Amino acid sequence: MSADGAAATPARDAADATLALLRAELGDRVDTSPDSLAAVRADKSGHASGGTPLAVVHAASVSDVQAVMRIATATRTPVVPRGAGTGLAGGANTGGGEIALSLRGMDRLLEVRPDDLLAVVEPGIVNAELNALLESHEVWWAPDPASRAISTVGGNIATGAGGLLCAKYGVVRDAVLGVDLVLADGRLMHLGHRSVKGVTGLDLTSLVIGSEGTLGVVVGATLKLRRLVEGERVTLTALFDGVRAAAVASAAVTASGVQPAIMELMDARCLAAVHRLLSLPEPPPGAAQLTIQTDGPVAAAEARTIAEVLTAAGGTVSVAADDAEGEELLAVRRSMHAAMESLGTTLIEDVSVPRSALPAMFDEIARIERKYGLVIPTVAHSGDGNLHPNFVFDGPDVPPIVWEAAEAVFRAALALGGTLTGEHGIGVLKRRWLADELGDDQWQLQREIARVFDPLGILNPGKVFAA
Repeated sequence: MSADGAAATPARDAADATLALLRAELGDRVDTSPDSLAAVRADKSGHASGGTPLAVVHAASVSDVQAVMRIATATRTPVVPRGAGTGLAGGANTGGGEIALSLRGMDRLLEVRPDDLLAVVEPGIVNAELNALLESHEVWWAPDPASRAISTVGGNIATGAGGLLCAKYGVVRDAVLGVDLVLADGRLMHLGHRSVKGVTGLDLTSLVIGSEGTLGVVVGATLKLRRLVEGERVTLTALFDGVRAAAVASAAVTASGVQPAIMELMDARCLAAVHRLLSLPEPPPGAAQLTIQTDGPVAAAEARTIAEVLTAAGGTVSVAADDAEGEELLAVRRSMHAAMESLGTTLIEDVSVPRSALPAMFDEIARIERKYGLVIPTVAHSGDGNLHPNFVFDGPDVPPIVWEAAEAVFRAALALGGTLTGEHGIGVLKRRWLADELGDDQWQLQREIARVFDPLGILNPGKVFAA
C-alpha cells in the first residue's frame, strides 16, 4: 500500500517517484492539494480535462521551469504550461497524471527601454498590470484582449491573443520581438532579437507565438512597445434595427478609409444580456449596437466622419461626453463574457472572416440558428472581422446539437474565406476541424515540426493536434 492507502501499481509507483523528484528539487512549490488539482483541470471555456493531475508546480524562476522539464523528460511525464487559466479553448487544461506548470508567479517587469520601445517581462504578468507599470515611462503594449484585467502576457503569447485594438494596433504577433523558451528537455533558448529588424535564420519567435505550449514553455518575452497616443479619445455608439444592418455599417466604416482604434459589434441578444447584467436601461427590442473609439490628434474629426457614415447606414448615433463615459460604453462590451455566463454554461466560439464578409457571416449564423433551433448570441471585433458566436446550454457537457451547430459555423467561416480561430486558439475544442482548414499535407508538416521541439510528446499532449 502507498502512504495514502492506495493500492500500489506500476503506474502509481511511477507517479510517486516523479512526485518525489519534484519535491526534492522544488520543495513546497509542488502543490497536490485537491482544490489546486481541481482548478487546473479547467479554463474559462467551461471544458474540463478528465482524471486527476499529478501536481501543480508554482514556478518562481526559469531554473524552476528547467528542473520540471528535466524531471518530466526523465520520467516521461506530460507537462501543461499554464498562466491565469482564462483561455477559451481548453488549451491549458491539465488531465490525469499530468503536471500543471504554473507560470503565474513569474510576474515581474524586468526591463523597460523607452528609447528602444521595448520591455522584457516574465510570462505571469497580467496584461493590464503591465500597462499600468509602463504608463510612467510614457509607453504601452498594444494587445488588448477583453480579458486584459485577468489574462497574462504569457497566455496572450501562447494563444496569439487579439482583442479590441487589433484593427489599428495589431495582435500579439505584431508586438513581440523575442521569447525565452525552455524546451521539453530543459534547455533554455533565447529566440528573436531586441532590434526593430532581424531576419537571421528562421523566425522561431513567430512559430512559438500561438503554439499553445506545444513547442516549449515561454519563460520570458521581449515586447515591442508604442509611445502613448497623443491627443484625445472619442467614443461613440450606434444602434441599428438588426445585426445585419450593423454589420453593413461596420463594413462601410472600413471602406471609408477612416481607421478607428476600436470597432465592436453586439447583436440584440448580447446587448440585452449585458444591459441586464449591468442594470442598465433595456435597449430597444431587436437593436444591435456598434461601439467605436477613435484616438490620436485627429480623433474628433475621424469620429465625426464615422458618425456620418453610421447615420447614412441607418444608425442612431450617440457620442460620449468625456473619457469616463467612453469607458462606461466600452465596459458594456467587456462585460459580454460575464453576461453569457449568467445565462448558463457557455461555449464561446471564435471565427474570423474578411471584414467585407461580416454581413454574410451574420446571415449564416441566422441560417444556422433556424436550422438547429438554437439562439446564438454573437459579438464581433468588427474592425478586423473576428466574430464570437456564443452557445448557451445547461449542464457541464456540450450537447451534440450544439457541436453540430458550431461545426456549421466553422464551415461557413471557412467557405467565406475565413479561419477557425482568430485569437482563442485550437486547444482541445477545435482540434477535430484543424485539418479541414490546413489540409492534410500542412497538418502533417505542423505535427512533424512539433515533434522536433518535443520528440517525446510530453508538452501539452492532446492539444491542437488530434491523435
